[in-house]
Amino acid sequence: MDGHIPVLFTKGACLAEAWENSLIELHRHGCEIVTEYDRPDDPPSKDCSMTIVVDDPLAEPMIHMDFPGGLEDLQEYVLEVLDGIKDHCVRNTADDPNDTRWEYTYHQRLCTYDVPGMEKIFDQTDIIARKLATTPFSRRAQAVTWKVWQDNDCYDPPCLQSFWCRILPDQSGIWTLNTNVRFRSNDAYKAAFMNMFALIMLQRRIADRIAALAGQRVRLGRYVHQADSYHIYGANYKEFEGRFINSLTARSFAQRTMTYSMVKEIMDAAVPGILQKARAMGRK
Repeated sequence: MDGHIPVLFTKGACLAEAWENSLIELHRHGCEIVTEYDRPDDPPSKDCSMTIVVDDPLAEPMIHMDFPGGLEDLQEYVLEVLDGIKDHCVRNTADDPNDTRWEYTYHQRLCTYDVPGMEKIFDQTDIIARKLATTPFSRRAQAVTWKVWQDNDCYDPPCLQSFWCRILPDQSGIWTLNTNVRFRSNDAYKAAFMNMFALIMLQRRIADRIAALAGQRVRLGRYVHQADSYHIYGANYKEFEGRFINSLTARSFAQRTMTYSMVKEIMDAAVPGILQKARAMGRK
């Protein structure tokens, strides 16, 4: 123990490969450290600072079959991040100091960012698209989630911190949207795959918006996912080794993954039920 948190790097040709490789690296080279959420009998978490590169964000196979959750859960999370189907679940302490609903949603912070004392609401994803449509090489196209006046003291502050984009033309002159995402804290096993999948869908949406504004074809470039703390909680470690690590030798990569194109109709068909469920949430 030298007191240094490991800094790890991994990549993959597609999302499923990159996420799998990140967990393998974390399992092999992460350090042990306690967290603020541990119960008295929990073992320490496995942790590191991690950078993950997905070379082609939309390449198949996109979906890893060993992410905790199902296809409907994944579709629900995408709708939550991109379309704000659960923004009404966020607390409103200005009107009710005893409101105990959620601190935030990522859609709320990215697309309806508000500042006390200002009437203006900031759609940061549209700001990114408009900036890059006119100045594709700008280094200022980013969205942030942190609200310094409240997040330092709240119980559950946002894990995602920033979403940064920049365009570089390829050899054929086609605009290519490169994206960096930074998390201060990221549950590598239970949450990271769904985070990455949804944010790649956001990357695609922003690319489409830039294309519409600029009259240019825009394709997705590499997606970089950076986490200051990329961890597996000690309480989940036995399950992780039994389910994920053991599958590496029990099944081939093809058997551990599936294409998004193969299940997209199933996920789309779940949308009406997901929306009905979301409308019923958040009532005080």
